[in-house]
Amino acid sequence: MKKRDTFTYDFKIGNKIVHSGITNDLDRREQEHQQRWPNGHIVKVGAAKTRENALVWEGTKKKTITP
Repeated sequence: MKKRDTFTYDFKIGNKIVHSGITNDLDRREQEHQQRWPNGHIVKVGAAKTRENALVWEGTKKKTITP
């Protein structure tokens, strides 16, 4: 059985999603995004997934990133 060690997330500023992605370390990824968007925060979407399932989820997300 494959490990469910990958998280799906939205990075938000207020109520606006500025980026969606996957990671195995939410705290590290939030800090990385905060370098670009200091007032933002991560909101985990659903439960941990296998990397393969997380990649499928990521492929369904809109690919535009707000500057």
